[in-house]
Amino acid sequence: MNQEEGVIGRIVGGMIRRSVKSRLRNLYWSPPTSQLNPPVIFYANHHGWLDGYLMFHAITRLRVRCLDWIEEFDSFPLFARVGGMRFAKGDLAGRANTIRRTIKLMKKDSRSLVIFPEGVLHRPNGLLPFGRSLQTIATKVSGDTMVPVAIKYEMSMHERPEAWLSFGESHPFESLQECETKLQAELQLLNDRILANHDFEVLATGTPSVNERMSMKSLGRK
Repeated sequence: MNQEEGVIGRIVGGMIRRSVKSRLRNLYWSPPTSQLNPPVIFYANHHGWLDGYLMFHAITRLRVRCLDWIEEFDSFPLFARVGGMRFAKGDLAGRANTIRRTIKLMKKDSRSLVIFPEGVLHRPNGLLPFGRSLQTIATKVSGDTMVPVAIKYEMSMHERPEAWLSFGESHPFESLQECETKLQAELQLLNDRILANHDFEVLATGTPSVNERMSMKSLGRK
């Protein structure tokens, strides 16, 4: 089934795509190198406001239907039509219910999950300690379901920032500390590749810089 549910889902998906296109120069990625067998838990760092939008692009391309916990879900409940689930800050009962529903959907319907285990959006670099919700889900869903995803933004070479996603190897859950270590290693690998001008695949095209969109140089040529 498509990540975008019905007409409303397609409208929300279109809004996400337009937002990424207008705000970024490009979105690049290193996709998974092995086949993914849902349910999968994609766990990523949370350094940017657009993180959820970038992951939407990735899981849509991968054709892996995912759930996504959203702290500010009440501000835009239509995100439910693209896999969003309410995970409101301070609502412990509501969060527990969302966790139970997530486990049920992952077991029954093989739905996958996008999770930002640090729990809060924060400035780079580094990782905050992972919350126990990741462990709760991982221990209830069997198999090699864990996939670290490194996300990085850089405002440097273009008028708009560029963004990258890098997917690590899938692995079984052993501990939160191991997950933190694997994600930190994936972040370092991604940074090294960017500095080495690695040839990333474009996942979503953004908006070219002004010097790429228009130039008056040709007016002076005879």
